[in-house]
Amino acid sequence: MVCLEPMTESEFEIYRARLIREYAADKVRSGNWSVEESLSRSEKETDQLLSKGLATPDHYLFSIHDAAMAKNVGILWFAIVHWGGQRLAFIYDVEVNADDRGKGYGSQALTALEDKVKALGLDRIQLHVFGHNQRARQLYEKLGYEITNINMAKKLA
Repeated sequence: MVCLEPMTESEFEIYRARLIREYAADKVRSGNWSVEESLSRSEKETDQLLSKGLATPDHYLFSIHDAAMAKNVGILWFAIVHWGGQRLAFIYDVEVNADDRGKGYGSQALTALEDKVKALGLDRIQLHVFGHNQRARQLYEKLGYEITNINMAKKLA
């Protein structure tokens, strides 16, 4: 069983650097950004969202911790946002370490998140998933997340 432990400052610095690289790569892969601009745009967006790092108001960054194994197996970041007249939790990132995938940690972390969100007085969780991330889409659908929007594109030769 996993628990969500508040991320430490040193964990955050490591996570921030990885986040910038991985988000840039996802935006390139999805066709949204060019390779040349991707890192600078990713860093800019990250720093705008997390303007005060771990102390950014209404942003919650956790390490996914397996107490039985005494190790962190991933991260989860969500924020309280106001969209469409609703106050809700928006998952910005959830990731299980490559060596720990396929062991149920993602499902357990998202289930633990539900308790945190309810404790904040919220009753809705939303997220974005890149279309190429089939594994994540399957996980979210298995846990009851429903598709609310679909963007599509066709690359022409």
